[in-house]
Amino acid sequence: MGTKNQRPKKKKKANNFLVQGSILAAAGILVRIIGMVYRIPMQNKIGSAAMGIYSSAYYIYNIMLLLSSYSLPLAVSKMVSARAALGQYKNAYRIFKSSLIFSLISGGIACLVTFFGAEFFAAKILNEPGAAYAIKVLAPTIFLMAFLGTLRGYFQGLGTMMPTAVSQVLEQIANAGVSIVAAFLLFDIGAGRDLEKGTQMYADSFGAAGGTIGTAAGALVAFLFCLLIFFMYRRVLKRQIRRDRTVMLESYGNIARVLVATIVPVIISGTVYNVSSLIDNSIYGFYMKSSGESGQYMANWGVYSGQYYLLINVPIAISNALASSMLPALTRTVAEGNKGEILRKVNVTVRFSMLVAIPAAVGLTVLGFPIVSLLFRQDTRLGGDLLFLGSLAVVFFSLSTITNGILQGINRMKTPVINAMISLGLHVGILAVLLYGLDMGIYGVVIANMFFGLTMCIFNGISIARYLHYRQEVKKTFVLPFLASVIMGALSYGMYYLLHMFTESNVIACVAAVVLAVVVYFVFLLLFRCISEKELRSIPMGGRAARIAKKLHLL
Repeated sequence: MGTKNQRPKKKKKANNFLVQGSILAAAGILVRIIGMVYRIPMQNKIGSAAMGIYSSAYYIYNIMLLLSSYSLPLAVSKMVSARAALGQYKNAYRIFKSSLIFSLISGGIACLVTFFGAEFFAAKILNEPGAAYAIKVLAPTIFLMAFLGTLRGYFQGLGTMMPTAVSQVLEQIANAGVSIVAAFLLFDIGAGRDLEKGTQMYADSFGAAGGTIGTAAGALVAFLFCLLIFFMYRRVLKRQIRRDRTVMLESYGNIARVLVATIVPVIISGTVYNVSSLIDNSIYGFYMKSSGESGQYMANWGVYSGQYYLLINVPIAISNALASSMLPALTRTVAEGNKGEILRKVNVTVRFSMLVAIPAAVGLTVLGFPIVSLLFRQDTRLGGDLLFLGSLAVVFFSLSTITNGILQGINRMKTPVINAMISLGLHVGILAVLLYGLDMGIYGVVIANMFFGLTMCIFNGISIARYLHYRQEVKKTFVLPFLASVIMGALSYGMYYLLHMFTESNVIACVAAVVLAVVVYFVFLLLFRCISEKELRSIPMGGRAARIAKKLHLL
């Protein structure tokens, strides 16, 4: 009887990470959609040049966030999940307290450096002095995000993604509302000052700074929500600690050492990832100045970051969510020594990531220009061209994000760092050739960015194969989703072309084509047996989709 009872429990536990990942993925998609929606009126109001300043300031913010606290959720969840798997809730709580102290120190230092170094970062690194206002506004957010990251990581380590998912959605809603209002108001104030002084700098700089105010507001709302959940959870936490019979408690000194050892490789790996965008920004800025086109520099960069990069990041968010949810689950499985379950988790996570990334890349390729024209008013031709050229980056960055998470989950923390540094070196070399040798401009930045993602996939794949003796299943992961996506792309483009010809409305044709694409891909995914009923039911709204599929005899 005992064995029979244990088997369903094990199955439930084994599939829980996919459920949690789906919750976080659904939140990630919603967050990206909100992020895309609020940036559209912002870009249409303040223009591509101001959005270029806004995005450039974010590169500095992201680097400082990475150096101080961005890796805290991952590190805390990894350490807490390993203790929770052994029932060591006292040690898990000691890790949480140590992480709060780390947040106070690292977040405080990063906040001060960012605020007082804003002019230097803007003028010397970004080649855009006007970005200093936006960087200063973002500085206090770094301090707040350190504590928020610790709270999120603690809940993730205990096996629940719900506080992280809900707080991310609330954060983005607050961010969207405040950003739009502040950007509109400050842009108009800056335009008035430009008129007064006969300059052309304040409107763009103030508009970009207004957009960043929402980031601070969103972080504050998310932090207060997570804090509320923590206080509500304290009764359960105290009960778990009382039941914990752990005799050997870890010293705070040892926890600090392990925390730093866990955080540093993730910081370096994440910094290399994000510094590639900062390097692209800087190299492209110098290239445009040397070409005598410095006036067009920020406008082009605004299209690249505000249209192309914004749209490809919506599907990549799913891989980020799956990687975040998989890490504590994989760490727990490694602690339990279950090799078969480790391989199963890796296979399922990579496959689910590709089931989203491949059709997204094909969809953005065939419908890139209509989508950009639907969402934006300025520079839509360039935005559409960049999407057509660079949509494959969705697949590369989704896969590299997932494989990073796998390597970190199996305690190979240094491997993604080494792979990222090699990829970055190759990326900079390719970018220099494309810009200064082939004079490809912003298109060269897109190609070099894709190349960086591709090399990360290759190096991480080789590392996983070596450490786990693992070979990814190819047919259901890559081949069949690609075939389903090609059929989807052809039919949706045909639908768009015909509707646009008869209605002459981009809105009607584009919306109808996107809806058809989703339906066609889902149907062929089931016809090709890429996903089972059990897997379908494990994702948000999967039960309803499974019932519809059964009625249509697709399952």
